[in-house]
Amino acid sequence: MALRHYTLDFSLSTAVDSASTVPVLLSIFHEQEMTETVHDTDGRGYLATFVGKNGRLVILRLHAHGLLTIDLQCYEGDNIAQLDSLLNTLEKKLKVLLNGKITRVKRLPPLIRGAKVDRYWPTTDGRLTEYDIDRVLYDEDSAYQNIKILHSQQFGNMLVLNGDVNLAESDLPYTEAIMGGGKEDYAGKEVLILGGGDGGILAQAVKQKPKMITMVEIDQKVIDGCKKYMRKTCGNVLDNLKGDCYQILVEDCVPVLKKYVLEGRTFDYIINDLTAVPISTEPEEDSTWEFLRLILDLSIKILHPKGKYFTQGNSANLTEALSQYEEQLGRLSCPVDFSKKVVCVPSYMELWVFYTVWKK
Repeated sequence: MALRHYTLDFSLSTAVDSASTVPVLLSIFHEQEMTETVHDTDGRGYLATFVGKNGRLVILRLHAHGLLTIDLQCYEGDNIAQLDSLLNTLEKKLKVLLNGKITRVKRLPPLIRGAKVDRYWPTTDGRLTEYDIDRVLYDEDSAYQNIKILHSQQFGNMLVLNGDVNLAESDLPYTEAIMGGGKEDYAGKEVLILGGGDGGILAQAVKQKPKMITMVEIDQKVIDGCKKYMRKTCGNVLDNLKGDCYQILVEDCVPVLKKYVLEGRTFDYIINDLTAVPISTEPEEDSTWEFLRLILDLSIKILHPKGKYFTQGNSANLTEALSQYEEQLGRLSCPVDFSKKVVCVPSYMELWVFYTVWKK
């Protein structure tokens, strides 16, 4: 059973005396049949907990520096109208009691903790976002990762890999950006897609009648889940591993890339949808950066002299990580130029950077 956690904060212009404030509130808690326990704070304000029926718990804290906080916890099946009434009564009473001393009142929607369906996912720069996820459609562990497909009322079905939101049915802007922003002509071209197991890039590229698309995706279970639950994104391109102008290789892309280098094969477009630029630039992330550099270097070696390499970067807020990636572009075996574009990807709830790279 899930827990609902409500908060109510009063920022004050000056510290207030608990002896004159708290007694006025006690009658409200007593009406809710809640019993209080006062805790020793060693002179750092006032702290009391109130326990009531159905497992309700209220924490009342009057901080010495001028902040009053109320936390209310209850089980999800509790009477929501009663809880709202309690918080409304406390807010009204405190506004009268602390008249002239309040600089801000902040009340947040309840945080749902321990629910069967997780609605909370952090952005890349550590901000918490809440999605309107109402059910889990697919949840599988492969040899490489945990794969979930969740349903969001706003964004449609969402692919989540190892807790990281990858793509939702709303996210055509992502697919368009990583394919060159609608400015490229794929007709009659050789195209290589690295990753892309959701099928979004493949589905859009096929529409332009390229000569051949080769997509290399390591995880069959990603393909299996997406071809069933992400059809608004992939259409029918994942139903078969081969089509009129495409083939899907369920393999590790590194040996495939190395083989193409030895064969002297080239592609007009290479789209890297494997992973974002690592968030951390710390030593423990070296293996991820090494993988990124390897993929980048191998890809440039098989890129046609007039071809283009597309990839995602990361959140526009991660300036340090993006700068480090751009430094890697200057260290490749073949000199390159690049451009970047910032796009709003709906389900990411943040701005995202995409790169275009070409040989000098």
